[in-house]
Parts: sequence; C-alpha cells; structure tokens
Amino acid sequence: MDRPTPPHSPRPDLPPNAPTAAELEAAAARIAPHAHRTPVLTSRTFDGWSGASLFFKCENLQRVGAFKFRGACNAVFALDEATAARGVATHSSGNHAQALALAAKLRGIAAHVVMPTDAPAAKRAAVEGYGARIVNCAPTLEAREATLAEVVAATGATEVHPYDDPRVVAGQATATLELLEEVPELDVVLAPVGGGGLISGACLAVAARGARAEVVGAEPALADDAAEGLRRGERLAPRPPKTIADGLRTALGPLSFGVLAHHGVRIETVDEETIAATTRLVWERMKIVVEPSAAVPVAVALRPGAFAGRRVGVLLSGGNLDLDRLPWHNAGAARSSTR
Repeated sequence: MDRPTPPHSPRPDLPPNAPTAAELEAAAARIAPHAHRTPVLTSRTFDGWSGASLFFKCENLQRVGAFKFRGACNAVFALDEATAARGVATHSSGNHAQALALAAKLRGIAAHVVMPTDAPAAKRAAVEGYGARIVNCAPTLEAREATLAEVVAATGATEVHPYDDPRVVAGQATATLELLEEVPELDVVLAPVGGGGLISGACLAVAARGARAEVVGAEPALADDAAEGLRRGERLAPRPPKTIADGLRTALGPLSFGVLAHHGVRIETVDEETIAATTRLVWERMKIVVEPSAAVPVAVALRPGAFAGRRVGVLLSGGNLDLDRLPWHNAGAARSSTR
C-alpha cells in the first residue's frame, strides 16, 4: 500500500545526471546568440492584491513563444557535427515541438516531431512552419513514446526528450539564472509544473547561484501527479488530459522528480476556473498574452496573503494558445476577477 513519505525521512540524493553549475553556465553561453533575454515585468495592481512584490519573467516573449526554446537550443547546439547531421527527434504536444523545430532549423539539420492528434492547431502549424516533419500519434504518453522509438530507429536521429534530458534541463535553468541576475534577493521562485524541466532547472539555478529563494511549484488540480507523487515519495503516471493548461498535462520525468524531491519542493494546485480567470486577468491587466499553463503560477502568487511581504519571481512559461478556443470559454465561461 502506498504511504506518504515520513516527515523525518532524509531527502534523496540529487540524481547523478542532474546538470552541474558549470553545465548551467555553459548552457547560458551556448544559447546566448540564439535565445532572447526576456524582460521581467511588474504590476502594481498584482502587488496590491497579493501583498507581495511580484516579478514576472516573460518567457511568453521568448522565441517560439515559450521557455522551451532554451532547452531545445542547448540540446541541439551541444551535439557534435556527426551526431547533429543525423537530425533530432522528439515527442511533444506543442511548445517543445516548436522549440526543437526552430533550433534544428537554425543549425541546419532535420527535425522529426511526434505530436498527439489533439495537439493545439496553432502549435501544430508553427512546427510545420519551422520545417519539421510531424508524425501523428494517439494522445497518450505510451503512444508518443512508442512512435518516437520507431522514428529514431528509422532515421538515426538523436532523441531530445521534452523534459527528461540533462541538456534540456540545463537550458531551461537559464531562465532562472537571468531572473536572479536581474532581480537579486528573491524570496520565492514560482514555476508551473508539467514534465518538470522548468522547475527543476529553477532549483538547480537557485542552488548554483547560492540564492536564498524557495522554489515553489504550481500545478493544475486536474493534473496533480507532481504534488501527489512528491507527497507519497514516488513518481506517478500522468493524470487524464482534462486540464485546459495543456502544457502541464505531462507527468514529471525521473530526472525532474529526483531534483524536486532532493530540494524538497512544495507544489500548490489550482482549479480550472481559476486558471481560466487568471489567464484572462493577465491579458486584461498586464496587456500580455499568456497561455493557461503560464497562468497557473500567477494564480498561486495572487492568493491573498500567500506570499505577503516577500519578493516573488514568477516564471511565465509561454504564450501559445489557439485563439479560436480561448480558455475562459473552455472552462465554463469563467469570468475574470473583480477584486
């Protein structure tokens, strides 16, 4: 029978394949010619509602519209010439697919992307626009992995996993490295949790810089495998793909789970109506486009009193969504807050 990890149990060791501080710095240098150094925005309104000082790292303004470009770019440009010539392959519902397609295009190599049939149309079109070959599969993790294995066997391409790859995690960590450089003395770094690349990168970046910030995860209540898995002390399978935060439907990979467990990260969950309302709120008040996945940590940051008096960095993960299927209509016509 599954049992919660006892409170007095020692935290597990860091996974042996976790990127080192030196590898994070190398990733930052490697992607610098290709990735945007995204801005950090503030909002007096959001500060007033939360009672905290909030700093939003706008990865929605990154190339391909998401932080995923950092990890894909690092993975692609870290390959030696002979390996790169055989191309790269991955499975993804959208943002990583776009990121790998663009990174491969910049290096002049082939990219093969396995995408579930329910992937958002806007993300699918972007992948095709960057020149990658799309291979369709059923919308399950098992189907993604099986189809990707077939593609790799047929092409000889190098697999670049969306999140369970040290090169990808090192690239994602550069978002937090930049945030810590621009906003010193943060008390908290808030990140969304899907496969875990961004938040595990945040943990490693905070540790590498010797920062005092606590890393806190934000996860949809309908996709709470990370929160429950960390509570139990075991990595869980993904939940059924019901949340509107489609980028967070994936379960934690072994590398990210190990990093989060080692650092004792806590995860807060958010219901669907709040995700939809917060997405709309960011559009209305901050005048920037974010996707529902990016709104999840914002919702946690805005909980009254949750971080009162603290300096909180919020990683806005991306801004890619289908404008014909706006989230506040898909979550029961949730309305923006009137606070």
